Amino acid sequence: MIKSMTGFASLTREDEAGTVAVTIRALNHRYLDLQVRLPSAVAGLESRIRAIVQRHVARGRIEFNLGLQLRRAPAIEVELNEEFGAALGAALDTARDRGLVSGTLAPGDLLRLPQALTIRERQADPDEAAGLEARIEALVDEALGQLDAMRVREGEHLRADLDHHRDGVADLVEQLARAADEGRGELEARLRERVRQMAADLADPALVAQEIVKLAARSDISEEIARFRAHVAHWRALAGSAEPCGRKLDFLLQEMNREVNTMGSKADGLRVSEMVIAAKAGLERLREQVQNVE
Repeated sequence: MIKSMTGFASLTREDEAGTVAVTIRALNHRYLDLQVRLPSAVAGLESRIRAIVQRHVARGRIEFNLGLQLRRAPAIEVELNEEFGAALGAALDTARDRGLVSGTLAPGDLLRLPQALTIRERQADPDEAAGLEARIEALVDEALGQLDAMRVREGEHLRADLDHHRDGVADLVEQLARAADEGRGELEARLRERVRQMAADLADPALVAQEIVKLAARSDISEEIARFRAHVAHWRALAGSAEPCGRKLDFLLQEMNREVNTMGSKADGLRVSEMVIAAKAGLERLREQVQNVE
């Protein structure tokens, strides 16, 4: 299926618990490169979100951002590191006994010591947390559906352009096949005429005639033409299937380019070189566009 790798989706949902916003940007990439940014309150959802994204996207760079604003501020827990506090108090007592410091610890002193206090959000009610996670996953799935629809629409335009250029290259190759056949016949005729003129000096004209046929046969590109037609048929099958086909089309273009190169090195005839250059230019345009296909 011809589906674009680029696209954008943004959805926001608001309810009694708060506001959830999902933004997804899809860009070209050779493989699947998934960048996920989540608020710390739902960081545990990352693996599940990655799995949801991978059900929708096979290739491309995906930049996923989730915004979360809860209506009820999370409860805060403050925990004193008693072991650290006891060790600190003992050390200060020793320092005071030796006259190195004076006074006692103030609350602000503890706040400046990261080892003394642990401040964290109190764990939410399990049912509330499960409900929030379910709403987030549903929104992510909906946003990915929106992204997918955009990529399919762009893919339709891509397919029309690719089909146009592919058919143009295929037509050039058919013209090249006809020109090569004419050129091979003309080459054989020229060689036979040359042999006829030199017939008096030839010991075995029949043997020379066989060599002429072999020489002309070396310019036969019928096998390359047959393989190129098979590649075109394979392209149509890939583009019409439901599976992502960008990487397969890229590989297929390499094979098509190889066949055209071989045709250019073997074929003889007027305008053959011109047609080969035009076909290679068309294949290059196809290669550039295929980089946008998932």
